[in-house]
Amino acid sequence: MAVKSRPDVLGDLSDIDASNVARCAKVLLRHPLLRPGGPDGDLLPLVYRYRISLQEMFASLLGYRLVVERRFARLYKCGPGEDHTRGESSLTPRGYAYVCLTMAALTGVGRQVLLSRLVADVRGAASEAGIDVVDDVGDRRALTAALRHLISLGVITETDGTVAGLISETPPEALITIHTDLLGQLLAGPLAEATSADELVDLASAPGRLGVEHAVRRRLVENPVTLHADLPPEQAEWLLRNQRRESVVLERCFGLVTEIRAEGVAVTDPEEYLTDVVFPSTGTVARVTLLALPELVDQSDLGDGDDEPPYRPDGRVPVSRERLLEVCGNLVADYPAAWSRQATDDVTALADDVTDLLVRLTLAVPDGDGWLISPAAHRWLPQPDDSPGRPVAVSELPPEPGWSLFDEEGVR
Repeated sequence: MAVKSRPDVLGDLSDIDASNVARCAKVLLRHPLLRPGGPDGDLLPLVYRYRISLQEMFASLLGYRLVVERRFARLYKCGPGEDHTRGESSLTPRGYAYVCLTMAALTGVGRQVLLSRLVADVRGAASEAGIDVVDDVGDRRALTAALRHLISLGVITETDGTVAGLISETPPEALITIHTDLLGQLLAGPLAEATSADELVDLASAPGRLGVEHAVRRRLVENPVTLHADLPPEQAEWLLRNQRRESVVLERCFGLVTEIRAEGVAVTDPEEYLTDVVFPSTGTVARVTLLALPELVDQSDLGDGDDEPPYRPDGRVPVSRERLLEVCGNLVADYPAAWSRQATDDVTALADDVTDLLVRLTLAVPDGDGWLISPAAHRWLPQPDDSPGRPVAVSELPPEPGWSLFDEEGVR
């Protein structure tokens, strides 16, 4: 049965305790596997102290399960689904496959294992799973990235030697230590607790079982922008009815600030601690993207004569690839001294980088040969620091005067 959430689950705590719980909650959202020696691992004692409040808050508000021990804390969150922008940047699809295969191999090797033995077991597991393994540089890099990711999580450590040598054709030997308690926490998720096929189906549909409010609140916490048009009708209706109350909940429990608009809700972290990609930011691509947004969302030239320009019901603005190339090209030409030459030598590549950033910021989604720009892009109205300064052709220079200050007729 779903746990009914309250607008303020920290109401019984003092202001100091409530602030500490919110701080710990934000750390767990950023680092779902918290351990000594890892990022923000020094806060583990504080998480342990407030573990009861944190467990109740995550369960009631988000439907997340939290396991806290003195040696680690593990928050089981729902994944990002098919959102490819939310993955681990160091891992390719093959790298992700090797993470799973490595964890499978680690479950049967004990506390320590030689790197050569681990690699052989991983490739054996790949063969059993029907995955083709080609011992080339790309494959070895993917496996190395998977091992490094598990090292960053604290699941394995390099006791003697390093996994970096695995990229070479004849890698040096290394001794790997496995931390079985953390490995078990990675493998033991809610689905692993199912005892029957029917229970597995029920657990797999947990968001629906927990309730509409949990599904919506998860999106608000985990995504910078939630549009009503992207939600199922019952979730959109619930958010419209409760969005102001949810603003109080998110700020009180997670330190997040909401901006409510007709099209949806934007959620920001004033401390930028939970921010995956900082924007606006420095660098040519980020600055070009910022200056391009007003041009991309401007639909004033899309109307026919005196007709109003067409608007989509969800507030998104369609932008073609040609329009994007035009806007980026104009910015490069208008402010030639403002950009990195390496980033602007190829305007097509620059436009690709701009769209990649917009997609990672959830400000754009692909739409055929173009993109749909989110209505959230309207919140940025940047003004360039300088006036356009296109290079002037020699033919455009004004003629030199036919007189001189030193002509005798000009002397008084």
